[in-house]
Amino acid sequence: MTQKKKTKQAQFAPQRAQNFWGTTWRLFRYLSGYNLVLALVLILAVAATIFQIKIPKVLGEATTEIYRGVIQGLAQQKVGQHLSQLPINFSKIGQILLLVIGLYLLSAGFNLIQQLLMTRASQRSVFKLRRDLKAKLQRLPISYYDTHDNGDLMSRAINDMDNIASTLQQSLTQLVTSLVTFVGTLWMMFTISWQLALVALVTVPLSMVVVGLVAPKSQRAFAAQQKSLGSLNSRVEENYAGHLVLKSFNREPAALQEFNEENNRLYHSAWKAQLLAGILMPLMTFVNNLGYVAVALFGGLQVAQGSLPIGDIQAFLQYVQQFSQPITQLANLANTIQATVASAERIFQVLDEPELEPDLPATEAKADASLVEFDQVKFAYTPDRPLLTNYSLKVAQGEMVAIVGPTGAGKTTIINLLERFYEVQAGAIYLRGQDTRSMSREQLRSHLAMVLQETWLFTGTIYENLQYGNEAATKAEIMQAAKAAHVDEFVRQLPQGYETVLNEEASNISQGQRQLLTIARAFVADPEILILDEATSSVDTRTELQIQHAMQLLLRGRTSFVVAHRLSTIQDADQIIVMNHGKIIETGQHKSLLARQGFYAHLYNSQFSGQIN
Repeated sequence: MTQKKKTKQAQFAPQRAQNFWGTTWRLFRYLSGYNLVLALVLILAVAATIFQIKIPKVLGEATTEIYRGVIQGLAQQKVGQHLSQLPINFSKIGQILLLVIGLYLLSAGFNLIQQLLMTRASQRSVFKLRRDLKAKLQRLPISYYDTHDNGDLMSRAINDMDNIASTLQQSLTQLVTSLVTFVGTLWMMFTISWQLALVALVTVPLSMVVVGLVAPKSQRAFAAQQKSLGSLNSRVEENYAGHLVLKSFNREPAALQEFNEENNRLYHSAWKAQLLAGILMPLMTFVNNLGYVAVALFGGLQVAQGSLPIGDIQAFLQYVQQFSQPITQLANLANTIQATVASAERIFQVLDEPELEPDLPATEAKADASLVEFDQVKFAYTPDRPLLTNYSLKVAQGEMVAIVGPTGAGKTTIINLLERFYEVQAGAIYLRGQDTRSMSREQLRSHLAMVLQETWLFTGTIYENLQYGNEAATKAEIMQAAKAAHVDEFVRQLPQGYETVLNEEASNISQGQRQLLTIARAFVADPEILILDEATSSVDTRTELQIQHAMQLLLRGRTSFVVAHRLSTIQDADQIIVMNHGKIIETGQHKSLLARQGFYAHLYNSQFSGQIN
């Protein structure tokens, strides 16, 4: 099942790599298993290109043969000979045409084979890179996700990866064929006439100037277009997701105005990008035509003087037409390769991130230990702001530990350390006397289950979401959990019942029903230790009572850590941890904490009096 976590994918815009060659060689190491395939691909690409380059010269020989026969026939007619047909060697011309067809077939066949081989090699290499990235993301600590934007990670995993796949599959062979075409065409031109080749080369600096002026501006324009497109998409997504709030505050005119402004920026950036992209080829064609005219003029003079066969001029003019194409292709490939290496660099940045700390060697469990024990624990998200300092806590089997405090006080830190989302910086946390750092994270978390305030559900049926907590659970166990959590009552009223597929963000059921599903999922998991983030806000009174009843059943006989917002629900807790400004400031039971007249007492009294000082 796919997690339905809302993300905004950052739009990819080409950039330049910071370490071009280092990243390039590292990327090519993913192709190292296909060295023989790559060598064969390059040989086939070169051969196919050489055949293509050879064809104009061969066709020129046919033209020369026809021209020679026509001239010879005219000369014979001038001296009075009667000719039934011109003395053209059609047999030789037929041989030439068969050779041309053979060259075309060989070139097409070689291109097809090298494309098939390169497609497999590139896709398998990107498959390995994508697999490594996915595995790396699973090994990254929670702190990485807390400090990096989800959209940026999605862009690296999707846009950057697709960019690499496309370049490996097409641009590498195109780079080789463009270079071979450029060198081969230039060589063939010199073999025909070095004078005409020099005439044609006069246009090269002018072509490079055109490419050098237009291509960078085109690249920047397309980057601006992508940025504008990303902003417009984000605006549309935001307005669509929050359409009820937008309407309730009468923000439709303002939203429409903002959309029009973004749309206008996209229009101008797209217009400029397409204009620059559109004028490059006409400019290159114009420059190429200048060379074409010059070659035709000087070549015609050489033919008239008899110093050059007419077929060679025909071939040379074709080469002139081909000559500018590799220059344009190489200029575009330079930008593409830079952007691709930048994409690879962004992926390698993730692959180089520090991973989760390794598990400690297994040690003998402490004797007569509590179920859970925090022993002299020290922790801080940043060194200058210590959160836990020599904190100790013992939790016996079946006890409830409540963690309370105002919003932003740091209540989830205890949970993060218990789940090993973050590692303690000193001291230790024990589960049944065993240091949790000496347990694998999977082993540790098999003892735990969480019901969060935010209802995390996944794409799939209601039954699959319930089974997510324990895939080995039987249908009877799942039904029993659904009934205990009051899920069965509303699910049987749905047309498809437990086979109802939850839509985007599970919005086809209510907030309260989603919360009941997460509680039922925890029932199915049947954990030894339960972590609850009280979630009864934004639901009706009846659903709130159902949620509280379900949670009471779920807590019965279990050890639990409850992050509480409503202090009336945790008065019977065995231990209460009071937090404020990221620090633990009080610990005790409800009555003893009230008697101290400290922060907890103030927090408790303010909730019931409705006053906040």
